[in-house]
Amino acid sequence: MTVYLEQRNHIANTAVAVSPLGLGTVKLGRNKGVKYPSSFKIPNDKQALDLLAQAWDLGINLIDTAPAYGSSEQRLGELLPKLNNDWVIATKVGETFDNSTGESNYNFTPEFITASIKQSLKKLKRDVLDIVLIHSDGNDSQIIKQGALEVLADLKQQGLIRATGMSTKTVDGGLLALQQADLAMVMHNLDYQDEQKVIEQAATDNKGIFIKKALASGHLTSDVANKDIVQANFDFIYQQAAISSIIIGTITPSHLNDNVNKAVKALNKYR
Repeated sequence: MTVYLEQRNHIANTAVAVSPLGLGTVKLGRNKGVKYPSSFKIPNDKQALDLLAQAWDLGINLIDTAPAYGSSEQRLGELLPKLNNDWVIATKVGETFDNSTGESNYNFTPEFITASIKQSLKKLKRDVLDIVLIHSDGNDSQIIKQGALEVLADLKQQGLIRATGMSTKTVDGGLLALQQADLAMVMHNLDYQDEQKVIEQAATDNKGIFIKKALASGHLTSDVANKDIVQANFDFIYQQAAISSIIIGTITPSHLNDNVNKAVKALNKYR
């Protein structure tokens, strides 16, 4: 029996509505400088297209990408038009990745953010970006105080962005982001709940929450005996109504199907 993610969650007071499970696309564009438990090959165009088509057929409408994900944006811009579906794409600004050195570089100046947005629009072949998040280097509060989210707000006002937010790494940063933007992307799973306060504040403020590293980049699934840790994590995360979407990166069709099955099972418990 095929399951399907029927639910859509609106982000704050925007018109952006996302599936409760999103597809992360780091592995479509980069396999250097990543922290997964095992190595992998970047899929070819047919494999990537088949995976994207499968995700849509399972009810996923949200794709997460970033300039720091190597060629991910470029490939999505080339592949997604072939599927002719109404995808919601979340991308980021602030971090870029040097494939030759395997290192990230960060820049949060207004000029860089604006140029990055224009480049993402071009690569993704879009007139408007659905969701743009600041890709933090860990200095969340400093980045926000120097005006990065204000730049995104201005670009939203200009009609280039539909929803804004920040992928944060601190509680203070997450709380500040919710004050100035539509959503925060935080880490949350059975082994890590330090940012719970951000999730609770989002519920109070009617803001969105994306969950990153719900399975600790695969590490929570790599050494567990006699326990469905994926289901346990989904059950744990989805019990909170503030969760807009969990972003899970996979290039394995069976994993994608399994993730959707378990997400639907968890959602049916609480919603």
